[in-house]
Amino acid sequence: MLKNHFYEGLTEAGCDEAGRGCLAGSVYAAAVILPPDYQNGALNDSKQLTEKRRYALREQIERDAVAWAVGVVTPEEIDEINILNASILAMHRALDALKVRPEAVIVDGNRFKPYRDLPSTTIVKGDGKYLSIAAASILAKTYRDDYMNGLAEQFPQYDWKSNKGYPTKKHRDAIRKFGITPFHRKSYNLLGTEELFLDFGE
Repeated sequence: MLKNHFYEGLTEAGCDEAGRGCLAGSVYAAAVILPPDYQNGALNDSKQLTEKRRYALREQIERDAVAWAVGVVTPEEIDEINILNASILAMHRALDALKVRPEAVIVDGNRFKPYRDLPSTTIVKGDGKYLSIAAASILAKTYRDDYMNGLAEQFPQYDWKSNKGYPTKKHRDAIRKFGITPFHRKSYNLLGTEELFLDFGE
């Protein structure tokens, strides 16, 4: 059973991101504040859930949460500030957008920059330990999937409907054949090799 909160007695927001390892598309993050006594046995790390389950849980989370929000950082910003900083910025943007001000923040992973003057804690595999982080992982993943599915309609050759921008063989083969889109992260090793380099132009 996932725990309800880390900071006893404080209004706590859980944060997680999706899309860090992708070659294309924005990185998404979510922040979720759940009621103090909230329980939902179905909530878990989004990677452990089927797509259908994630979307069903998204509806429950949005209905039950005290507040929730999603933050986005674009491929251009990722190239400029690097993916670690971009992931943290996406979480800060999600926290900024919450309709209720949190008093503390818990974050999946091991890297975070303080948000305003709030106490914060990073928790490795937090999306499998705390309800609010699990809820954030589901929102970040499903909203990013929606976004990548939309891009897939414009650029079907990259198979984004299936790979969501992650570095699959089919995705990399398409980059070799068709080049890159405005949504590819130019600072990434897009072909997965040291020998081959793309001429990105200006």
